[in-house]
Amino acid sequence: MKSVEFRRERESTWAELEAMIQYADSKGLRALGADSLARLPHLYRATLSSLSVARSISLDRALVDYLESLVGRAYFVVYGTRQHVRKQLAQFFAWKLPSTIRAAKWHILVSLVISVAGAIAAYKLTMHDNDYYYSFVGDMAQGRSPASTTTELRDGLYHSEGVSSFLTTFAAELFSHNSRIAILAFALGFVAGLPTLMLLFYNGLTLGAFVALYTSRGLGWDIWGWLLPHGVTELTAVILAGAAGLMLAHGLVFSGAQPRLDALRERGRPAAVIVVGCVLMLFFAGCIEGVFRQTVTDIHIRYAVAIGTAMFWTWYFVFCGRKQDRALAQMRGDR
Repeated sequence: MKSVEFRRERESTWAELEAMIQYADSKGLRALGADSLARLPHLYRATLSSLSVARSISLDRALVDYLESLVGRAYFVVYGTRQHVRKQLAQFFAWKLPSTIRAAKWHILVSLVISVAGAIAAYKLTMHDNDYYYSFVGDMAQGRSPASTTTELRDGLYHSEGVSSFLTTFAAELFSHNSRIAILAFALGFVAGLPTLMLLFYNGLTLGAFVALYTSRGLGWDIWGWLLPHGVTELTAVILAGAAGLMLAHGLVFSGAQPRLDALRERGRPAAVIVVGCVLMLFFAGCIEGVFRQTVTDIHIRYAVAIGTAMFWTWYFVFCGRKQDRALAQMRGDR
């Protein structure tokens, strides 16, 4: 009863503030008129006061969560500084991207599990019967198939003659292909996420069958040395893009008390941040795939690069921006 009366007395203020925030988000702060800009700080302080009262008298959790979200969004509109583009980009890469990825850890875990499950299934089936390779890989392997001899397969991993003139074009094609996969995995989240799961599983099937073919010829160490320098970055990007698609599906299927469009909008923003990072990662992976792996044939250097990229992405996603996360959490707790 207290929550109903409390909301009735103050809801118009919250609704007005939320409308201003949404307008500023879509049109920009400058689009607000002079009267709205003058009124915005008063609405913010009134809502902040409502949040303080709601916490002190222990109103229902849903109302407190709504006010905390509204106050947090309003804070950045009222007090946020308009930074130079270079500073915004620096903040995006130094904090926003890794922080957003950390917040999506459960969606990433699901994406990873589905991909690994597909890879293991295809690996076991192909090791048992090489004919499965044609179903899972098809023509994607550029002539590498069970019909190839072991010498031909090995030469494809280390041969570098006559490659340099094609490297730039090859890298661009790989970037385009892998970006389509990642963006498709993200976009399929709009249809409840099932196609996203299927795409991730199929991508795992392709990888598992490809590795199984080489492993069955005694080239397991060699194929991983060929794949991992670019694969660490590329496969991580695809898994992250799949997680972004699952975030959209989560908002649609499990919207809770929110309207589905609101839930989709709320989850769509961080999902879009992740996809931007994925495209940049795929560009980097495409450069490695198109240039590095055919010009550097020393397997020890290949593994060194793979380990180096794995360590870098682990540091970046797990630790980068933690200080800003703690400062933001403390600021919210102080309100």
